[in-house]
Amino acid sequence: MTTEVFRILIVDDEPNIRTGLAQALASDSFTIATAKDADEAWTLFQSAHHLLVLTDLKMPGSLSGIELIRRIKDERPETLIIVITAHGTVETAVEAMRLGAHDYLTKPIDLGTLRLQVRNAFEHHRLREENRRLRDRLAVAGEIPEMIGQSAAIRDVFVRIRQVADADVTVLVQGESGTGKELVARAIHNLSHRREGPFVAANFGALPEGLIESELFGYEKGAFTGAQRQKAGWFEMARGGTLLLDEVGEMMTKTQVDLLRVLEQREVRRLGGAVMVPLDVRLVVATHQDMEGLVASGKMREDLYYRLNVIPLRVPPLRERRDDVPLLAQHFIRWAQQRHGREPKQVASATMRALCDYSWPGNVRQLKNCMERLVVTVDGPIIHLEDLPSEMQGRRPSATASSSPGNLAQTPDQEVPTLEAAVAETEKATILAALERSDHHRERTAQLLGVSVRTLHYKMNRYSLQ
Repeated sequence: MTTEVFRILIVDDEPNIRTGLAQALASDSFTIATAKDADEAWTLFQSAHHLLVLTDLKMPGSLSGIELIRRIKDERPETLIIVITAHGTVETAVEAMRLGAHDYLTKPIDLGTLRLQVRNAFEHHRLREENRRLRDRLAVAGEIPEMIGQSAAIRDVFVRIRQVADADVTVLVQGESGTGKELVARAIHNLSHRREGPFVAANFGALPEGLIESELFGYEKGAFTGAQRQKAGWFEMARGGTLLLDEVGEMMTKTQVDLLRVLEQREVRRLGGAVMVPLDVRLVVATHQDMEGLVASGKMREDLYYRLNVIPLRVPPLRERRDDVPLLAQHFIRWAQQRHGREPKQVASATMRALCDYSWPGNVRQLKNCMERLVVTVDGPIIHLEDLPSEMQGRRPSATASSSPGNLAQTPDQEVPTLEAAVAETEKATILAALERSDHHRERTAQLLGVSVRTLHYKMNRYSLQ
């Protein structure tokens, strides 16, 4: 069995450093090339597949070390890069790591540390390749590593993911809150030819309207008050990979126009910039809203909708895949045990039946939170039926017909509602009223209620408000 030989490229303007590093790494497992500056290194990199590049940042020539790293990562994102830097330029090395460098060394270079970092880099490569091969085997076997389930409903989703994964077309993922739309997007990315590129998940619903444009397209230094440096937007950050735009139903009209232009021209311009940056991005969009209804009501541009709805993919709610509840529950229990360092727990048969019978308005996210709470709060090794919240035991709190305090009075024969149930109903009614008043604009709704957008999202998910 032959041993794989890896190519290493060493880039430094000091001949003694180039020679010393090459000698220190000399091995039958490596083929080593050297370059005196970034321009020569870029030429060598384009002519051969170097898996590891060790490069200085401060070198003469038209190309900087930072720009070399950017070009290498754009060309072959899987390339491992270790940065060589002086003590006074560690901040530049950190910037290089933001661009995808694996690690950095400071001068004078300790050769023992160098060899260790090179070994770690190649071990990282080996593990990455093993994970890739595992994903490929699971895909052939019909499994999706990111998702759990054996029901017919979720297997239909698996089939759809495999159908669309390797085609660079836009996918519209629709499903209720908490069903796992981001997991679907990640699965599409991981099974595609872009799997070694970045996966960027961006949520329109989590940002104030005034920040969306700068986050989506990026900005140049000085583009507006507070823009103290250049910043890449979501599209640029996802170059060579996949961009998930979540909650696209929350987009305002101007953002819709800007996004439509980007999709048509396949290029983006940062705020305050003059240069158009070409795009190489796979787009996946997600929403829990009825997109056709938004088009009909005039809240979504019809031309943008057809641009986004190239491949529709519906994620079923948990109530449509009840057979998967035991698998998911056990998975989340194991996850919570590891996260919180708790002893193993088993779910009693009656408890599992109750979990399967429950409607799960918050879907998989609600089930995950429920299992985590039970792992933390149940003392014994068995999760019994009485450990579940009352609504999951089949005993629902009464007095849900009205949120008005005047309607909470009961006759002697009626069951008195719990304080928690009464507060929840009042809170739900207040949120609904604010949503109606703000025409379902979440940022304005949060302002009316005096809470953050994040808190509003949490409350809406809790009460299954669409």
